[in-house]
Amino acid sequence: MIRRERLTAQLDGDFVVFLIGMRINKPLMLHKWMPVARAMPRMIDELSRQPERGFLHAEMWFSRTIILVQYWRSMEQLLAYAKDREAEHLPAWQAFNKAIGTDGSVGIWHETYTASPGSYENIYVNMPPFGLGRAGTLEPVSGGRQSAAGRMAAQRQHSQP
Repeated sequence: MIRRERLTAQLDGDFVVFLIGMRINKPLMLHKWMPVARAMPRMIDELSRQPERGFLHAEMWFSRTIILVQYWRSMEQLLAYAKDREAEHLPAWQAFNKAIGTDGSVGIWHETYTASPGSYENIYVNMPPFGLGRAGTLEPVSGGRQSAAGRMAAQRQHSQP
């Protein structure tokens, strides 16, 4: 559902933004990149069924470079999932290293950022709930939150006891 008003997302406390993706360097080598592309949806499905792991939400874009933006409650929870021998991630990582390693056919990457109140801002106009707006709570942009600086200041004030 498209929300026509100006909205901003609020997520109480600290959280983690995890960007992860892959690049298809040799498109004709389906047998190399297709297993990698199929692994991430399985992980997202697993995490969505287990909210206690700290996973909040993800958005994915598929092209030659696949990008996934994930929101996590904490860095500790993200790292615990990455190392969990019973979860989907570690076997997928091991399979990638065995089948592809550094042969150049498929590139993978990730970036991790921690965020705390007052260190981020956002705005959504004419959008369905998206990104941090799905991981957190959408609120109307009002009062001093009309500008990026105002939204950041409002978060800092909201987080103080």
